Amino acid sequence: MKVGLFDHIEYGERPLGQLYDERLQFAQAAEAAGIYCLHLAEHHATPLCLVPVPGVFLGALARATKTMRIGPLVYLLPVYTPLRLIEEIAMLDHLSHGRLEVGVGRGVSPHELRFHKVSFDYSREIFVDAFKCIGAGLTTDWLTYKSEHFNYDNVPIAMRPLQQPHPPFWYASTNAEGATWAGDNGAHFVTLGPVKMAKVAINAYKTALAKRGGAAQPKPEFSGGAAVGIQRLIMVADSEAEARRFGKPALDRHIAHLTWLRDKLGNTAGLHLPFGADYEAWLANGTAIAGTPDQVRAELERQVAELGTNYLLTYMFFGNMTLADAMRSLELFKTGVMPHLAKL
Repeated sequence: MKVGLFDHIEYGERPLGQLYDERLQFAQAAEAAGIYCLHLAEHHATPLCLVPVPGVFLGALARATKTMRIGPLVYLLPVYTPLRLIEEIAMLDHLSHGRLEVGVGRGVSPHELRFHKVSFDYSREIFVDAFKCIGAGLTTDWLTYKSEHFNYDNVPIAMRPLQQPHPPFWYASTNAEGATWAGDNGAHFVTLGPVKMAKVAINAYKTALAKRGGAAQPKPEFSGGAAVGIQRLIMVADSEAEARRFGKPALDRHIAHLTWLRDKLGNTAGLHLPFGADYEAWLANGTAIAGTPDQVRAELERQVAELGTNYLLTYMFFGNMTLADAMRSLELFKTGVMPHLAKL
């Protein structure tokens, strides 16, 4: 079992520069703890995510870390031109000395896509088209690609990624449709949410991946060659009360950030938050896990056995959590939980 780290870099009630500095410090501590990869989200015009241009922060991470893998989870492909992203991926792969992992997606927020003049109804087909174009551009010296959405004619590709043929692709989804697409295309996969919901997505991914014959770029560090991950918000402390002391306000703030655009602008696509309305609900359905190292370990072992995952994507520094609380939680997780997970 490998352990990764996920981050939105949410508004944390302190100056933005301080927030960035704290995240770089936390990333270095995560690397020292043995975290496999740091995956960074992309959202726009919301306090949920203060790195709407993830490539910029990933460039800083590439030089602040040395061994931990890094990457977006996910680049919102419909808001980019493929050529622009082909060049960025090549740059980041070299800046990180070949440690880049490329998560791709269409975007789940109709509001964020609308801000970029992208229709939510057509975003999936634009995403698929962009993915094909990017894949073609990363593996050629001259890009010619013609489709409904993109048109390139003999464009010289001056930079190629360090990893060949290109950095591995990842996909994140909470539904069977997206999970099946990930399996069909051999991407590595992460899901989230309550255990019952996550199990549907994981099973759909595994079925599609088996039919395909395996990952497009197999990873021997994962059983079966493909990462099958579950994201969990993790709060570790010396007692349940202490975990609740810093975890509840941070998680409740995270939930408020998740619904911030919907609450301000309306729920135009009928989207809802199936994870629950507060700290207690997220703990009850397994989306969040809090307590002592032994309690966190036991719950993680239970979920891994039920879900059949080989990758745990932790979210440990979220909402308005302080750096001190996040660092203490990480230290307890490193010493009291990670050694047990490594045996799974």
